[in-house]
Amino acid sequence: MPVGGTDPASRRPPERLCAAETALFLDVDGTLLSIESSPDAVTIDGALRALLGNLARRLGGALALVSGRSIAALDALLDPLRLPVAGVHGFERRNASGTVATRASPQRRGLDEARHQMERWVQAYPRLILEDKVCALALHYRQLPQLEPVLVDAVSGIAAHRQGLRVQRGAMVVEIMPAGVDKATAIAEFMAEPPFRGRQPVYAGDDLTDEPAFQWVNAAGGISIAVGDADPTVAHSRLGSVEALRRWLRRLLGEQS
Repeated sequence: MPVGGTDPASRRPPERLCAAETALFLDVDGTLLSIESSPDAVTIDGALRALLGNLARRLGGALALVSGRSIAALDALLDPLRLPVAGVHGFERRNASGTVATRASPQRRGLDEARHQMERWVQAYPRLILEDKVCALALHYRQLPQLEPVLVDAVSGIAAHRQGLRVQRGAMVVEIMPAGVDKATAIAEFMAEPPFRGRQPVYAGDDLTDEPAFQWVNAAGGISIAVGDADPTVAHSRLGSVEALRRWLRRLLGEQS
């Protein structure tokens, strides 16, 4: 249930925020960009790239993307725009000064074993998509949603027998990755550094991978925004779609929507 019994569907985020006091964090797939049949099918339009660049300048650089994608994949998607980013749910992070830090994986062997097993599933069901992030493995079943219970149980079984790994579910995807890190830890690390430090955190996301970030932002007195119809959620406000989020971001800049 939402924190404090709040119904996020009944609340919208503020229409205006003070740029000098705001640290903005945004998920990508399902939040800034619509979900497609596969991660590689997603593209970014020039208007969104310009919007993000303008927001970053208006916020004095206090804008970061927090995504399940790798930093390399995010940079390829946004090129030539470069922003502070957290990739693979916070496992890797590039701060505002451009320094990249990647956590050491304690379970390289376990991930290798999981990769071999998941590759066999993809061979058996070619419409499954295995996204190999090196330090994490995401199995997308958007084209075979009927396999969800079986795949989630199977991936959970892999993680259960390998210390240091955990399962992360998302929108038509189940992921195996190192334990002890998530989007909340990434936001906490950003918030300890300039230009984010001392500002109010605002986070927008759309699925289960974003719930830890919502919880952290709520506890820090920030603004949490669920995008779409995910329910239940601990987010305190909601915008109904990717398009609604973009309109809200443009209004923050005083642009016409």
